[in-house]
Amino acid sequence: MAERVQQPPAKRLCCRPGYSTTCRQGQRSGGTVCGGSGSGQGGSSKTQSPESLLDIAARKVAEKWPFQRVEERFERIPEPVQRRIVYWSFPRSEREICMYSSFNTGGEESTSSGENADETRLPFRRGIALLESGCVDNVLQVGFHLSGTVTEPATPSEPEMVCSVAISFDRCKITSVTCGCGNKDIFYCAHVVALSLYRVRRPEQVKLHLPISETLFQMNRDQLQKFVQYLITVHHTEVLPTAQKLADEILSQNSEINQVHGAPDPTAGASVDDENCWHLDEEQVQEQVKLFLSQGGYHGSGKQLNLLFSKVREMLKMRDSNGARMLTLITEQFMADPRLALWRQQGTTMTDKYRQLWDELGALWMCIVLNPHCKPEQKAAWLRQLKKWNSVDVCPLEDGNHGNELPNLTNALPQGAHGNQDLGARPHRTVFTRAIEACDLHWQDSHLQHIINDDLYTNYCYHDNTENSLFDSRGWPLWHEHVPTACARVDALRSHGYPREALRLAIAIVNTLRRQQQKQLELFRNHKKDLLHKGVTSVTNLEGWVGHPLDPIGTLFSTLMETGRGDEDGSQAGFLDFSASTLSSSKHSELHLFPSTRRFLEEGESYLALAVETALMGLGQQRIMPDGLYAQEKVCRNEEHLIAKLQEVDLDDTLVKIFRKQAVFLLEGGPYSGLGELIYRESVPMHTFAKYVFTCLLPHDAELAYKIALRAMRLPVLESTAPSGDMSRPHHIVSVVPNRYPRWFTLSHIESQQCELASTMLTAAKGDARRLETVLESIQKNIHSSSHIFKLAQDAFKIATLMDSLPDITLLKVSLELGLQVMRMTLSTLNWRRREMVRWLVTCATEVGVYALDSIMQSWFTLFTPTEATSIVATTVMSNSTIVRLHLDCHQQENLASSARTLALQCAMKDPQNCALSALTLCEKDHIAFETAYQIVLDAATTGMSYTQLFTIARYMEHRGYPMRAYKLATLAMAHLNLSYNQDTHPAINDVLWACALSHSLGKNELAAIIPLVVKSVKCATVLSDILRRCTLTTPGMVALHSRRNSGKLMSLDKAPLRQLLDATIGAYINTTHSRLTHISPRHYSEFIEFLSKARETFLMAHDGHIQFTQFIDNLKQIYKGKKKLMMLVRERFG
Repeated sequence: MAERVQQPPAKRLCCRPGYSTTCRQGQRSGGTVCGGSGSGQGGSSKTQSPESLLDIAARKVAEKWPFQRVEERFERIPEPVQRRIVYWSFPRSEREICMYSSFNTGGEESTSSGENADETRLPFRRGIALLESGCVDNVLQVGFHLSGTVTEPATPSEPEMVCSVAISFDRCKITSVTCGCGNKDIFYCAHVVALSLYRVRRPEQVKLHLPISETLFQMNRDQLQKFVQYLITVHHTEVLPTAQKLADEILSQNSEINQVHGAPDPTAGASVDDENCWHLDEEQVQEQVKLFLSQGGYHGSGKQLNLLFSKVREMLKMRDSNGARMLTLITEQFMADPRLALWRQQGTTMTDKYRQLWDELGALWMCIVLNPHCKPEQKAAWLRQLKKWNSVDVCPLEDGNHGNELPNLTNALPQGAHGNQDLGARPHRTVFTRAIEACDLHWQDSHLQHIINDDLYTNYCYHDNTENSLFDSRGWPLWHEHVPTACARVDALRSHGYPREALRLAIAIVNTLRRQQQKQLELFRNHKKDLLHKGVTSVTNLEGWVGHPLDPIGTLFSTLMETGRGDEDGSQAGFLDFSASTLSSSKHSELHLFPSTRRFLEEGESYLALAVETALMGLGQQRIMPDGLYAQEKVCRNEEHLIAKLQEVDLDDTLVKIFRKQAVFLLEGGPYSGLGELIYRESVPMHTFAKYVFTCLLPHDAELAYKIALRAMRLPVLESTAPSGDMSRPHHIVSVVPNRYPRWFTLSHIESQQCELASTMLTAAKGDARRLETVLESIQKNIHSSSHIFKLAQDAFKIATLMDSLPDITLLKVSLELGLQVMRMTLSTLNWRRREMVRWLVTCATEVGVYALDSIMQSWFTLFTPTEATSIVATTVMSNSTIVRLHLDCHQQENLASSARTLALQCAMKDPQNCALSALTLCEKDHIAFETAYQIVLDAATTGMSYTQLFTIARYMEHRGYPMRAYKLATLAMAHLNLSYNQDTHPAINDVLWACALSHSLGKNELAAIIPLVVKSVKCATVLSDILRRCTLTTPGMVALHSRRNSGKLMSLDKAPLRQLLDATIGAYINTTHSRLTHISPRHYSEFIEFLSKARETFLMAHDGHIQFTQFIDNLKQIYKGKKKLMMLVRERFG
């Protein structure tokens, strides 16, 4: 908080006309210590004596009455009475001081051990340390004002600092603080804490004086003058100007100061009009919130804002009016956040963490307006403020960015089978809408008051068994109200420090839900045949309790769990008294309330068991998936949070019975249950919840556990249905129905949870063939994502082949079956993991056995593309590692090889371009199959195969020792090739050179046959000259074929076939030269000259080449004489 050095102005003017000056003269103005005679609890006497009536009365007056009212009520107040009132007016509890000086809660701060470094830096901790180390001095209490000095010890970086601290208080609350340390924070500094705790812990050491005005009344004129002059002398540098100014105004007859009766006294306590609340520095609250918001979630700002919200809840629980004040200040800064307008303008959504802060803001306002002790004028003021915020354009909406909203808070939804309401034409609801609606709620219902105030409220003679009866058949009270609204009342009671009342109402609500659940089950059983025959269902509750903005199930669960664990703090507990009578003590509540409240529990039942059953009812409720990304994420997040809380509970026999009971209801609950036989297409899936129930029930009732999990596997939103909503004839599809509104933004998460549920069942079913078959059928029926089925296949494979046990062949077969389904699903669609999937399937089939490998090869066309079948499947099956892994004999090897060859030939026929080479490789060891594959290549060469594929196969043939077949394929490849003049880096050049080298090595005839093909296909001069040069270096036919001898003579350039090649090369150089000169630039001149040099080398290979080249150069000079610089370079080089 911002602590100011100057003293605050006095709150009220003091004048005591009832006292005559004569009776004051001569009396001493000295003071007595706070713990003087008659101090009661504050005394230090060793003997125990009853508290005096004076102290009892003074304490009560000090707690409730402003001192001005005391003065007005009584003409003369004896000085001892004044002293005792002043004494008891200072706070006596450290809990509030702790609350206003740290984020941590609870008065145990002062005594708990094991504090860490962060805790020691808290102002409250540091204040205790300063107090205990004797740093507090000069403590003085004058009326309702406490002052003193606190010495901050020197540190290596800071010198010793003495801080002057002043505290004003009223009716056991600190109303203002000032400190010389200059610290700026929301909370009290350590020096204020130290001085406050000094007064709380050591009241007998504090000198107590009456308000300064009382002391001044005791002085005569001479004493007053002496007093003023001494005061000015001691502080003349600070107060002399002010003193002179006041003197001038007092001596002036018409001055404003003379028009006012009395004079201000900062020590005289509160006036009648003063609000009695703890000091809260509003400016610092606003500044801190603004700072945290500006940091945008960085530097731990989100955590700091959550701590501020926790502080508001702490204040509410202490019934401190500053809770609402602080929340108002926070809300104003949230509403002023410039990012709201920016996000609205850009059409972007706020971050998830920031969105959760807004949710908490709305929930806190719900608690505030539902304060059972709230005055009508207070609620009216809050309502005006909430409506003002609600009307701002940038005010965040309740469900994120969507406008399809939930029903009004105060309208309970019908629980019958026809509970649908029109979702359209509703106004947008903001985060404040529910709080605004809650302003219409009241606590005056007599039945409600009896429930929350009376442990013995029963009616055993009540026999009304209607839907809205006030008592159940046992005579226990019920509370029929819109469930989230009723639970908001529970949260408000807890938040405002009424834990016992909250518990009573929570039990009544849960008993109502249990009765309602039984009624729904009976209703469905009576109409089951008709509903199942029609195959139509509807959502019975548009508002899901889990994921609801008011978190009703979470509220009930927390209330019951805290009571079961004894966590609820009863220090401020009291019976909720609407007549504002005195609250009963906390000790009475602990000894009396909680045991007697158990009368509304079943025999042997605990609060813990009731909490668990409540959570199961909420999680199993059938509810519609809300609109919008944030609302859908909230459903998932709240469900997972509640399940995480349930997982902390250790199951005993009682809880197992509850699980069984709820599981049976969920299975038989029809449209009321998310696990009923019929569910609405857009109901929230039950996968996460069912996985938890399955895990819990499995050791105790496996049959029931599997029923729950298998029922939950469905995901009807991914199934196409008839327009009527007929669920009896589903048609499975792979992806979401297009153009569906609203969209399921969390579908990927939901599908992953469905996959997790299936994986959990597969793991549990290991070794049980019947269960595995059932789970497999469910997976194949309900899971529509190939990636998730693949994950399940991998999971099953891992579980089946654990290192510490023999492979589970049944689970392996399940894994294989799932893998085969993945292959079929992804065969005609693009999937970046497809190669991984194919390789994994072969591995899985290998583990299953040789018959599985043979089976996938025989049915390859339904599982794989031809390329996958030959390059991955058959190749892997035929590898040595597979043969060794399966310990195959010769007969089994031959059978597999035969299947692989058959597959290879089929694939080569279907896709020769991509499979021919693999087919040839796989058929190498079988002459007939190899010839068949070769013939397939020849047949496809003229139509469907590219020169690259043919060259690759030709090289393979040469490598395998078939040079003539390689030559044949090379000539076929050349027919498909076309190299233009400027493609001197084309990747096929190496293949052309190889083909010519192969032909040259085979003999003159083969070379003569391929050169016309080369001349026709290749127009690039450098490539042709390279081929020409290679052909002239050695004689053709160096590789003897069929004992044919080589003549040993080099081929002549003047005769065919080289003459044809030479002429084509020269022609290519001439054409290329003209092409390059058309668009040549000066930077390429030198490169062009080098090109002409290479051309000259080729020209000179002809017998008249010199003449041809000279004519060529002269021709260039004539045609391109305009390129003077280039032609000059040509003359310099070539003449």
